[in-house]
Amino acid sequence: MTSVWAKTALLPTGWASNVRVDIDSNGRISNVQQGAPEVGKRVALLLPAPVNVHSHAFQRAMAGLTERRGPDPRDSFWTWRQLMFRFLDHLTPDHVQAITAFVQMEMLEAGYATNAEFHYLHHQPGGVPYDNLAEMSERVAAAAAQTGIGLCLLPVHYQFGGCDGRDLTAGQIRFGNNLDRFQALHEGAVAGLAGLPQDTGSGVAPHSLRALGADDLRSYAQHFPSGPIHMHLAEQIPEVDEVRHHWHMRPVEWALDNMDLNARWCLIHCTQMTPDETTRLAQTGAVAGLCPITESSLGDGIFDGVRWLGAGGAFAVGSDSNIRISLSEELRTLDYSQRLRDGTRAALASADRSTGRRIYDGILNGGAQATQRNSGRLEPGCWADMLTLDTDSEHMWGREGDSALDAWIFAGDDRLVSNVWSAGRHMVKNGYHVGRAEIVAGYKRTIDALKDAL
Repeated sequence: MTSVWAKTALLPTGWASNVRVDIDSNGRISNVQQGAPEVGKRVALLLPAPVNVHSHAFQRAMAGLTERRGPDPRDSFWTWRQLMFRFLDHLTPDHVQAITAFVQMEMLEAGYATNAEFHYLHHQPGGVPYDNLAEMSERVAAAAAQTGIGLCLLPVHYQFGGCDGRDLTAGQIRFGNNLDRFQALHEGAVAGLAGLPQDTGSGVAPHSLRALGADDLRSYAQHFPSGPIHMHLAEQIPEVDEVRHHWHMRPVEWALDNMDLNARWCLIHCTQMTPDETTRLAQTGAVAGLCPITESSLGDGIFDGVRWLGAGGAFAVGSDSNIRISLSEELRTLDYSQRLRDGTRAALASADRSTGRRIYDGILNGGAQATQRNSGRLEPGCWADMLTLDTDSEHMWGREGDSALDAWIFAGDDRLVSNVWSAGRHMVKNGYHVGRAEIVAGYKRTIDALKDAL
């Protein structure tokens, strides 16, 4: 058994003092005691650590390479997407494993305990499957074994190039599977997780309304009757226009009327919704998977967080394109986008919780729901997903309770994260991953090999 003693900790009941958390040999919290004498590792401020609910790990290697204006005078998500397609055509399984390990290391150092990997790079260049259909999924699992992060692997089903059922383009061909082959790939990917720790999870990810047929989407939950289901939804205006043209409804409207959306689902982005769609979707119990840094980078739009929370909607955050992996910045960007749109302040605060507290509570609960991971709470039975903040920092000095969370999110940054445990595995100490040197060296070798890819 491992024990952590915190001067202050955020429990499900609120802030508490002199808290002892005991962790069993399987990585679960076995006991939480308030008013306890010091024992084990002493920390100042202990928080549950959240899930990173949406990531395309390989895109991290593109960071900083797509900020020039292309030939199109209106550079956009769609021109960025073409650069991404050209880049991924150079990636080998070894490259993907090294990049993913680096991404997962950065997630842990930012304060995330779990990586929900929306994994769609399945085949060789040209679209020919590897001899092991789940080769690339197994490389994601191998990276998790190296980094110690909690993994929820979400193999992505991607079949068509648009709502009209057209063939995949050259850039998309490495993603493509019909339903039968995808089911085989999914089975292989799940089997490839067998050697990872008990907290490892999996689900499935129909990519989007553009990438699958309407009939398959209507019955998707029946094809995969257990586990989380993640899907991109209503990210871009051209996407909305395409769905309306071919399926005669807006994307969220179509999904609400044709799919059995419920708490199993995590719907990514949802930045292009009407007020009525926002309220109706929130009421399904599905999680909104928000990626504010990427949504800002790609010009996706602003999620209607105020209306969503007002309707009782669940939400979580993810790093998506991984152009920058920063938990505090995702939360700050989410809130600031609401302020800029509405001309207000503290847009997501409530009468009893500060802005930072309300957002942080939301992503803890939403991330656990979206991955079906028993986490997000410091209580017996949960996985010991925890982080500590450096209260000796000048940015945190004199701040307590909700104000400490606000200071981290709005005045500080992820350098204040000092320790992170994932299912009891103490992977970040003094702000750095315990295997950082080896992981960074592997990533640098990969970047050298890919330097001419764009």
